[in-house]
Amino acid sequence: MAKTRRIYTSESVTAGHPDKVADQISDAILDAHLRGDSQARVAVETLVKHDQVVIAGEITSQAEVHPARVVRDVLHRIGYRDPHDPFHANGVEVRPIVFQQSHEIDHLVTPAGQDPMDQGAGDQGMMFGYATSESPERLPLPLALAHRITRRLDRDRAAGDPRWLRPDGKAQVSVLYEGDDPVRVESVVVAVQHSDDCERETFEQYVKDVVLPQELGIWYRDGLIVRVNAKGLFTLGGPAADAGLTGRKIMVDTYGGLARHGGGAFSGKDASKVDRSAAYMARLAARTVVDHGLARRCEVQAAYAIGVSRPVSIAVETFRTGPPARAMRLIEKEFDFRPAAIVERLGLDVPGFESVASGGHFGREGVAWERVGV
Repeated sequence: MAKTRRIYTSESVTAGHPDKVADQISDAILDAHLRGDSQARVAVETLVKHDQVVIAGEITSQAEVHPARVVRDVLHRIGYRDPHDPFHANGVEVRPIVFQQSHEIDHLVTPAGQDPMDQGAGDQGMMFGYATSESPERLPLPLALAHRITRRLDRDRAAGDPRWLRPDGKAQVSVLYEGDDPVRVESVVVAVQHSDDCERETFEQYVKDVVLPQELGIWYRDGLIVRVNAKGLFTLGGPAADAGLTGRKIMVDTYGGLARHGGGAFSGKDASKVDRSAAYMARLAARTVVDHGLARRCEVQAAYAIGVSRPVSIAVETFRTGPPARAMRLIEKEFDFRPAAIVERLGLDVPGFESVASGGHFGREGVAWERVGV
């Protein structure tokens, strides 16, 4: 019987995309508090638009942090430095609206006299982790390729070559599947912000002749449909053009829409919030199953009740690519999903979250939730 043919598409965005700017600011605030207080409780969201940065949320911390300084440092790193741009590091107004974490939540998470390893979950909810053998990153191929493109744009812009490249941008990759197997890349859509003096021929040639052949690798082919800046010129970008908000790119952050998602965003949340920590652990568990050859695809769900340390449920799906019972036995043996145990195993009480706030949280080197060691 012929296999079903479908085209799946995923998107990635650059570090200068407005929503990613917001994510990076929120995680930089978290990092700043963790540098001074490893037990800091942080839940902040950021709104960016025109020349305004609004930081709102709850923070309980012993660290002394200056939000405006943190924001300006982030914007310098991203590349928003042009004083002619309404949104630039030295010109934005930073407006913090921050209060302490609710005493009721704090009491539930860390009740007096309790074993620290039995710290309760910071909220209820369900989180998913996913892995697939279809790419070296163990991500769905459309997303893995989209991330490769946007990370390349970010690297080239940071290096200043080409000189006309600006911080905002997107990439969208469509892959043809036969059954569960990717067979070819059908089309790529790329948006690159550029300087006023850059002509269409220049940025089209850069994407088509430099970025795509190198970043798509074996998936690059003659006849590939490529659209670059389909709307025309792209000189006004970032928060000067569009508002950005923390948590609006959860599919970019995770699995590109090709796996389920519990709905919770990551950025701006310390690891007591299982939206983040349990999603990282579930990803490691799913990747471990795939890397050990127990399945070609694996999805792990963990669900929690606020103030309770152990998950109310853990479920494993292998999509008929391996025995789910074997995968579950491995996960039950090797993975402790209590929040404190996750923090300890993955080292989530130290700074470093800003570095994963753009380019996707998964399928990247140098993070503990991607290191399979069982």
